Amino acid sequence: MKKDVHPDYRPVVFRDRSADYAFLTRSTARTDQTIEWEDGNTYPVVDVDVSSASHPFYTGRGRVMDTTGAVERFNRRYGKKSG
Repeated sequence: MKKDVHPDYRPVVFRDRSADYAFLTRSTARTDQTIEWEDGNTYPVVDVDVSSASHPFYTGRGRVMDTTGAVERFNRRYGKKSG
């Protein structure tokens, strides 16, 4: 690899504040914020909007669509016309 071309690959904490969840991994993400981790070391922290702890796909708390009402409305509008 060429020197000074690639970003610094280092340990970074990603934090999902809405789910009160954080995990330590390696990344090239840049940030000015830091956090003291469970091991006593200080790492850069990146705040994210959605993580596996808050995403409906992973938590199973997705919205249930009212498909019955949608089908009935469709049939009323575009269903067979009598006559």
